Amino acid sequence: MKSALQQEYQQRRQQFMRKLSKQAQSADVVVVIPSAPMAIMHRDVEYRYRQNSDFFYLTGFDEPNAVAVLAPGQKHEFVLFVQAKDPLMETWSGRRIGVEQAQVLYGADRAFTIDKLDKVLPRYLQRANQLYYIADIDEKQDQRIFSHWKQQIHAYPKTGQGILGLTDASRVLHEMRMYKSPLEIAQLRKAMAISIAAHQQAHHHCAPGKHEYEIQALMEQLFLSAGAESFAYPSIVASGDNACILHYINNNHKMVQGNLLLIDAGCSVGYYNADITRTFPVGKRFTPEQKALYEIVLAAQLAAIDAVKPGQRFHKVHSAAAKVITEGLLELGLLRGKLEKLIKKQAWKSFFPHGTSHWLGLDVHDVGCYRDAKNPDKKSRKLRSGNVLTIEPGIYIAPDFIPAKGQPEVADCWRGIGIRIEDNVLVTNKGHEVLTALLPKSIGAMERG
Repeated sequence: MKSALQQEYQQRRQQFMRKLSKQAQSADVVVVIPSAPMAIMHRDVEYRYRQNSDFFYLTGFDEPNAVAVLAPGQKHEFVLFVQAKDPLMETWSGRRIGVEQAQVLYGADRAFTIDKLDKVLPRYLQRANQLYYIADIDEKQDQRIFSHWKQQIHAYPKTGQGILGLTDASRVLHEMRMYKSPLEIAQLRKAMAISIAAHQQAHHHCAPGKHEYEIQALMEQLFLSAGAESFAYPSIVASGDNACILHYINNNHKMVQGNLLLIDAGCSVGYYNADITRTFPVGKRFTPEQKALYEIVLAAQLAAIDAVKPGQRFHKVHSAAAKVITEGLLELGLLRGKLEKLIKKQAWKSFFPHGTSHWLGLDVHDVGCYRDAKNPDKKSRKLRSGNVLTIEPGIYIAPDFIPAKGQPEVADCWRGIGIRIEDNVLVTNKGHEVLTALLPKSIGAMERG
């Protein structure tokens, strides 16, 4: 009997094949997807392996040097080419699944060693007329598959059968990945629960005199000890004006009384990622300027979250946050002019240069188009139940901040402040669910003592 996990992967493959066959208006299609190659540092040292998300989504298989073939309607609809069992290599680099277990554990109808790919693949290609492929995963495999496609074209006049068209499979697959299944949502919840606990520990242990990397180490130790595979992305632990660097990852400064600490960190469970940001005082209290800006960012985030619902266009979420930030900066005198004109000119961008949201899932910046392909004149696609996205507005006033033309100079008391608040939100049938709601973010919760 197949496990629930095997059934999930099988259902994904079947749905994917149906969609491709419908797109090609033919059942005679073949899909080929390579695994991610092993990444190397220091010429010959391997990083910990991370499978390509598309390959993992359809197979669950977590080894390099593999190729998946989907051939709807053929005798073997799901074929895996994998590394051969090799006791010597496994002594150095770890155990391999091998051909037999690839069928048992991953539900392949047939499995071969990867060295048989060039011999066996043409059997499946010559029974179809359309090849779907996902390129740019492994350049060597790209050249290999393109070579097989060319061979099919050259052989067609003699045989009258085989692949003629080559089409990108990622658009269909990435559209599927946008809608999270209950199993995927469960994995996301696990990653977020662990990440929430790590953020809570960081808040508790933060103190003047400690280094940013001490907080990073504390969080990442908790990630692993709680069952996560790794961090979802390089942890950002940014104190003082480091928080004005959006992707700051040096994490080597000593924290100072009176500064803020911005932490953007999450872990990965089953390849599904959390992405959470909180900003709070290194000491006990916000300064008046820090508090004023924090209140604006929090209000903007709550407005953006409130905009998340099925049928809402994606850009409306960002618009809600940008409007609140513009209003707040105008009230503080950091922007000057009429609200409507400032919004139209996107005056907030000097202080808030990034978007409010991105998709979240197997990839931190998950796949999926932000525009509505069926209605290209529309600004963005509509949110649907099963979408998962981040909500992460911010305000950043670097020490060397330069106001936009026509805007007022910024006093020193505002400089060096960077604030971002980020939660992960699931679109539901009736509205939304903040999956990271258990991590506090109010002014009172961020201050201590």
